[in-house]
Amino acid sequence: MKGSSMEVGEVSKKGASPTRGLSIMDFVLRILAAVATLGAALAMATTNETLPFATQFIKFRAEFDDLPSLLFFVTGNSVVSGYLVLSLVLSVFHIVRSTAAKSRILLVAFDTVMLGLVTASASAATSIVYIAHHGNAGANWFAICQQYNNFCERISGSLIGSYIAVAIFTILIILSVVAISRN
Repeated sequence: MKGSSMEVGEVSKKGASPTRGLSIMDFVLRILAAVATLGAALAMATTNETLPFATQFIKFRAEFDDLPSLLFFVTGNSVVSGYLVLSLVLSVFHIVRSTAAKSRILLVAFDTVMLGLVTASASAATSIVYIAHHGNAGANWFAICQQYNNFCERISGSLIGSYIAVAIFTILIILSVVAISRN
């Protein structure tokens, strides 16, 4: 056989690098995750509702910063969103130089840390949202969503963006590991 023939399963090294497509997908997914986490943080941070009681002078307020878990949710999603915006620089670098392996390893490490942060903050907020919707009879905690309907809808909706970011981070880590293994 000739020295230039290819065997079954080999990939030609001519033309565009196969990791360039992964790098472009990485860039797009980072933008989507940044939008999801920023949207989740903004939706939660702007959530409040006031209910009048017997008179105009006595009012009950529900705000996100009344509960530390929801404050952690906003802080965690804001940090992750900031990280994603900053990591776009490395993502563009990977599109230009698709063979850069050390910076990809760095991104995998930071992506894993940020995945843990966004998962922890979403989980903490999910427990509070569950209590708000269903209450806990054993602890005498009543469901507040019958009274604070708008508040509960907004905090429930903000969880969606955060869990979308969790799924995107999982995909980003897998893509980065595949790109590293191809180099």
